[in-house]
Amino acid sequence: MHDTELGNALLALARGAIGERFGRPAAAAVHDALGEPGASFVTLTQGGQLRGCIGSLETHRALGHDVRENALAAAFRDPRFPPLAAGEFEFTRVEVSLLTAPAPMAFADEADFMAQLRPGVDGIVFRYGRHHSTFLPQVWESLPDPHQFMQQLKRKAGLPPNFWHESVGIARYEVTKWKEDR
Repeated sequence: MHDTELGNALLALARGAIGERFGRPAAAAVHDALGEPGASFVTLTQGGQLRGCIGSLETHRALGHDVRENALAAAFRDPRFPPLAAGEFEFTRVEVSLLTAPAPMAFADEADFMAQLRPGVDGIVFRYGRHHSTFLPQVWESLPDPHQFMQQLKRKAGLPPNFWHESVGIARYEVTKWKEDR
């Protein structure tokens, strides 16, 4: 499902939430799905480079509230970046991803997992003990090689790139995404 009206509402909601912090009026975002439970990620870019990305892997609040909170977190609380400055707002591009529920994967070993991996389609949640990380399916655009994708995901979790253990847990999800034309 790629609902253009929903995408426009989600993008307006995300941009409006950030803009309000800079004293700018927010456009009304209206769509029936905004009141329904949903999990989202909001990604901010500048000149094609990541500027913030925060989201929810699982549904725990209304979609509209989730997008608003994730937009504010991506702009002002992503620990990898300083808070977004007012002067950056106009040239910051907003992307909203609506996630399916993560589905745990069953595999015998890393080779079996890699054989099931769907490059360009799967978002992956990697867990081992207290270590965890996720990559949205969009990350395949910059890391198209499955082995490099997984090595970077393990690094993001704070583990060596070639790490594997029989108790690794992996779930996959898909997204529907919308991004501004800036």
